[in-house]
Parts: sequence; structure tokens; C-alpha cells
Amino acid sequence: MIDSNLNWNKAVYFLEKGLDTAELRGKVVSDNIANVDTPHFKRSEVAFEAQLRRALDSEKYVKENEVPAKVTDSRHFSFYKSLDYKDVSSKINVDYLSTMRNDGNNIDVEHEMNLALKNQMTYEMMTGQINNHFRMLSMVMRTA
Repeated sequence: MIDSNLNWNKAVYFLEKGLDTAELRGKVVSDNIANVDTPHFKRSEVAFEAQLRRALDSEKYVKENEVPAKVTDSRHFSFYKSLDYKDVSSKINVDYLSTMRNDGNNIDVEHEMNLALKNQMTYEMMTGQINNHFRMLSMVMRTA
């Protein structure tokens, strides 16, 4: 999940944001499951990973296609401006378009349970990765 050429601070930042997103996703999925029998309830989902990927791809695109330009005034703008990955945040989207049952509810319990399991596994993987990062830092600090 975490690219090996990322610097330490960036990797820890991504793990922290991922943990925050997993927590929010867990709350949203729990809310969806709790309202499975509520008429006209529409399921929600959390969007984060695609926005983060777009920001990281824009950084790479700017590095590869950068046009040398001299900016001599604060009103000048650069030809390519990458999205800052630190500005990416989790967003909750509500699915108003689909319907699963006659009462207008669009929650599929099996799908939501699978999402909950996937989210739990992702959360555990990220906590393991962040523990490994800090374990390595602790070893470095002890040997220095």
C-alpha cells in the first residue's frame, strides 16, 4: 500500500490520514447497517483514496511536464500546479440514485458487512505499518 520510495514523514502522514478515513468509514458503514429497515434511507459511502491518488498523480505529472518559466511577479501563475496531498480529506457521499427495495431503501446488508470487514482489515494493516515505522525509529534512536 505504501510506496517504498516515500520519505518517512510522508508515509506516516498517509497512514494517519488512512486511519482517520477508516474510522470515518466504519461509522458510516455502521450507520448504514443500523438503518437497513428504515424506509427511504439512502446509504452513504466515504471517498478518499481516489482523491489522494489524483493528488499524487498530479505531483508526478508536474515533475515530468514542468515547463521552465520565470515568475517575476506575484500575479504570475505557473503552467502546471499540482494538487497538494495535504489538502485531500475524506468526504461522505450519499447515494440518492439507487433503490434496493420498494420502500426506497438502498442498503444491501451483505455488501455493507463486506465493506465493514474490508475496512477492519485495512485499519489493522495500517496500525501494523505505523507500529513498524515507530519501532524502526525507536531502534535507530537507541543505536545513535
